[in-house]
Amino acid sequence: MKQERKWIYYLGLVLVAALWGANFGVSRKAMETFDPILFAFLRFSISMPIFFLLLYLKEGSIRIPVKAALQLAAIGLVGVTGLEIAVLYSIKYTTLANASLLNVAPWPIFAALFGPLFMRERMTSRLVVGGAAAMAGVCLIILGGAEGFDLSSENMIGNLLALGVSIIGALYNLACIPLMKTYSALRVSTWYIAFGVLFMFPFTLGTWSKVEWSSLSFGSYASIMYNVLICTIFAFIVWNASMFRIGAARANFFRYVVPASAVAAGYFFFDEQVSGWQLGGTVFMIAGLVWISFEKKESQASFSRKKSA
Repeated sequence: MKQERKWIYYLGLVLVAALWGANFGVSRKAMETFDPILFAFLRFSISMPIFFLLLYLKEGSIRIPVKAALQLAAIGLVGVTGLEIAVLYSIKYTTLANASLLNVAPWPIFAALFGPLFMRERMTSRLVVGGAAAMAGVCLIILGGAEGFDLSSENMIGNLLALGVSIIGALYNLACIPLMKTYSALRVSTWYIAFGVLFMFPFTLGTWSKVEWSSLSFGSYASIMYNVLICTIFAFIVWNASMFRIGAARANFFRYVVPASAVAAGYFFFDEQVSGWQLGGTVFMIAGLVWISFEKKESQASFSRKKSA
């Protein structure tokens, strides 16, 4: 991969992670109107026909072989239905700081550990050092907030769910990589979201009648559109395409931008305070990610040769 071309994919990862982080604030406002699972269902179900339209216009067909469809159904069940519900309930049963830390920090580690099961992707010393610095930074960002980290017994269910999100999320990301060697990121995203929507629908039964649809505000519609157009359609395509080019282990460390962006959103939109520890953590995180991004050309070339061997 050419050095100048590589930066496009790193920029895509940072942009998507920042948009996902800002969505914490957007979704928090939306939760005042919508049941959490219903809101997640609206996000993915509205985006689904747009994905299929884009796929048809770009590639001329939407078909997928039965074998790949079964694989994508499993990915959709785990990576959309299961992951979204687990995230929501981890937030419900533990503190926001606990959920943020356990959802995000271990994810890249599990991606690196499980990576050899799905692809030939080696861990370099640069990735280890940069990843460690970025993880230290994200821990400071989350723990430097008002809530801190609470290991009390009443939070244990939520803590375990949040840790499970990291494991499930890493596996779901990695499972997409082999399919994207045959099909485009757009085709893979379209179909696993479609299956995820199908499996999520039963969990929304009984919640539709609780929403006063006739009196929804502009803000409610805006939050849905932000989630559909920006956080789902744009974000999933860019993230999957960038992850395929950069490598899952390396790309997943860029998820550490999410909590930093969420803290920034809280500061600008909800007047939440930012501590010196959080600012210091942001510096650590950025330094780690920049260190990962400046991987030598020889390492990239060596990695490419090993993949083609």
